[in-house]
Amino acid sequence: MSQIERTPKDVARQSSIFIGVMGALATITVLWLAEAFELWAVAIVVGILLEEISYFVIYNAVEKFIDHRIKVLYKTISKIKGGDEPSINMDEDVVETANQDVMEWAEDQIKEITLLRETDSFRKDFIGNLAHELKTPLFNIQGFILTLLEVGLDNPEINRKFLSKAEKNIDRMTGLLEDLDSISKIESGVMTIDPEPVNIVELSNDIVDNLERKAKDANVNLKVRYTEDFIVLCDPQKIEQVLSNLLVNSINYGKDGGKTRVRFYDMGDNILVEVADDGIGIKEEDLLRIYERFYRVDKSRSRHAGGSGLGLAIVKHIVEAHGGNLHVRSTFKEGTTFSFTLKKV
Repeated sequence: MSQIERTPKDVARQSSIFIGVMGALATITVLWLAEAFELWAVAIVVGILLEEISYFVIYNAVEKFIDHRIKVLYKTISKIKGGDEPSINMDEDVVETANQDVMEWAEDQIKEITLLRETDSFRKDFIGNLAHELKTPLFNIQGFILTLLEVGLDNPEINRKFLSKAEKNIDRMTGLLEDLDSISKIESGVMTIDPEPVNIVELSNDIVDNLERKAKDANVNLKVRYTEDFIVLCDPQKIEQVLSNLLVNSINYGKDGGKTRVRFYDMGDNILVEVADDGIGIKEEDLLRIYERFYRVDKSRSRHAGGSGLGLAIVKHIVEAHGGNLHVRSTFKEGTTFSFTLKKV
């Protein structure tokens, strides 16, 4: 059964009626004992007077009590200091209204606390991951320099070998800092997209040519599976960053003798771009986390390859800034396909 709403006026009226009836009955009893029952009309008048006087007294007392308590309650849950005084309508179920407002406030507080905890957890993870990513190349560089200072300064072969290794670690740190700068600009809204007509097939071929040496060293075959031209509206530098990230990932996570294909599909107003490989694939439990900062599917392999763990996060933001969505399909140990759409000119 639903609870019947009772306003302060209802409470005051019901209480005063009870008092009036009891007063009238008491008066009738006195008249009966005094054998003056013919004056029964006096009992009715007394009852009505008691009812009205009681209603006035009770209503004012309840109004002052509720008004004071409710205003204190709203001052407690209000987020705005010195805000307008809440208006109390005695014709409503004031207690139920206040209860609903408090419940909504409590839900908002729970959501806010949950968000703050998630943000704090993310901040701690981010700082920890960043420290780890910077610490590894720094320690490597420190070790190479100490080795040179102690035993390698007089040996040209050792000099070149260790300086080359130090340079690779410096490049890794530089790439990490550039990725951090990119994602910071993207998320703060500083990054701008300057779209222009671009031959996406030609751009993809240029990127594949630039990565040919890296792919050959990893024994991965890169190829663009299209000969026609598709002209799309995009920021060429940003989309080059997207394709480069996806292709480098396919090389880093590729298998020996594997292959990566860049494919295009005409979808009317859009061109679907796919980067598909037959590498190690991604486990189902990892698919939802691959866009997190510093998250790696295979930590040992990607660190060895110099990945920052920020690439896919950057790719996702750039694709969304172009009005598209980044999709992934993957089967563990069989391969992965990333796809996104670009507007056709």
